[in-house]
Amino acid sequence: MRVNRILLSSALVVVALVIQVSVLARLHLPGAVPDLMLLTVLGLAMVYGHVGGALVGFGAGLLADLAPPADHAAGRYALVLCVVGYFAGLIKPENGRLKSATGPMLVVVAAAVGSTLLYAGVGALVGDTAARHVGMTSLLITAALYDLLLAPFVVPGVMALARRADNDPLAEANSGTKAGNVSSGWISSGTGLRIGGQRGGLGSLKARARTRTVRVGRIKGVKRL
Repeated sequence: MRVNRILLSSALVVVALVIQVSVLARLHLPGAVPDLMLLTVLGLAMVYGHVGGALVGFGAGLLADLAPPADHAAGRYALVLCVVGYFAGLIKPENGRLKSATGPMLVVVAAAVGSTLLYAGVGALVGDTAARHVGMTSLLITAALYDLLLAPFVVPGVMALARRADNDPLAEANSGTKAGNVSSGWISSGTGLRIGGQRGGLGSLKARARTRTVRVGRIKGVKRL
């Protein structure tokens, strides 16, 4: 991944984790907790693709696993977000721009339901049966509902920041200058070939230069070039 992608992803993930732990988790909503980390990973994955989405998801999940007050095995949420980021990156839109809100909303619902099921499944493998006592049906419904309500305020903004970080004006200017130099070189070499192939090429070139000098002098007036 590029340096600007790493810096932006790290900043967004840290901000999302702080908000989720300090604000969303303390709302005591019925059922699940709105998953701001999941929405951040989805937004980045739909711009960076499946590889970038998997890397961002793994890093974000691992940070959530290690940050207090985490009460589950380390690596559990990292695995969940890594899988979610990978599959979300597979449906990356062209140029990272959304043409419709229907597709991303379906992705959010599928990610909320899939991440909850995968998290509960991994927990069952390691002996964590807390999902059975909470009620899986209500947990899935509330997770999808909360994430769907929060997604319009998070996913488009994350995608816009990711696209802006990828567009480096300095790099574009340098590439444009290089392209102009290459084009000038091709034109100069082409002109040399044409001059060599014409009859009296050097004489005609001098005549054209004199004509252009006279024309420039007339156009510019006192300020001659």
